[in-house]
Amino acid sequence: MEQLKWKIAVVTGASSGIGAAVVKDLLKAQLIVIGLARRIERVEQLKQQLTGEQQQRLHAIRCDVTNANEVAEAFKEISLRHGRIYVLVNNAGCLRMGQLCQMPPEQIQEVLQTNIMGVVNCTRNAFASMQQGAAEENTDGKPRGHIILINSILGHNVPVIPGHVPSLNIYPATKYALTAINEIYRQEFRALATRIKVTSISPGLVDTELITEEQKKICHGIILKPEDVSRAVMFALSSPPHVNVYELIIKPAGDMI
Repeated sequence: MEQLKWKIAVVTGASSGIGAAVVKDLLKAQLIVIGLARRIERVEQLKQQLTGEQQQRLHAIRCDVTNANEVAEAFKEISLRHGRIYVLVNNAGCLRMGQLCQMPPEQIQEVLQTNIMGVVNCTRNAFASMQQGAAEENTDGKPRGHIILINSILGHNVPVIPGHVPSLNIYPATKYALTAINEIYRQEFRALATRIKVTSISPGLVDTELITEEQKKICHGIILKPEDVSRAVMFALSSPPHVNVYELIIKPAGDMI
């Protein structure tokens, strides 16, 4: 992580859960962190838990990742105030329980727009920032940026749980999309000779606000913590310049899926 000290990292969905855990770990690694969230007051509350020096390196911006204009404005502000972005952690996510065959279409759209278009909106702007000024840097072979996609085990497998009516609806489809998008970005970044890394991190069930108490009962409490996923993010970011951790799948020990 030495090469990333004092570099700019952007984390979406920074107000709680995995996003908040990633923010804390990036600050410990001495990066400057921009936390994007709709609930900006939660990021400010998180800030109060930090040391004074870390507080100075955490900046919160209110942003709805589904709104392309808001995202563009947020990234413009980041570039003007802080400079070029080196790390983007696409963490913001949405889950609405129900059956795809009968749930309200606006809920389906909310999940689609957050989980897919939110990633596309933020990555497009982060990519532009990562490329900005890259030509002036010396050609030392070091990566020019790193895009992290917080995916899910549901982006690789849709489980059947006997005795339970499926309720994940469109959510697994959005995560399957991220699995494909990860490869699309890899191919594009390579073809454009950008030296930007991309990593998909797919955890099993994580104890966050998205998960219901019923889901916790179904898995018998066998569940990951947000900090487990954050450690995976830090592992990917700390890889040597010639190594790209392309994909990580993380399951809690004894997972039933």
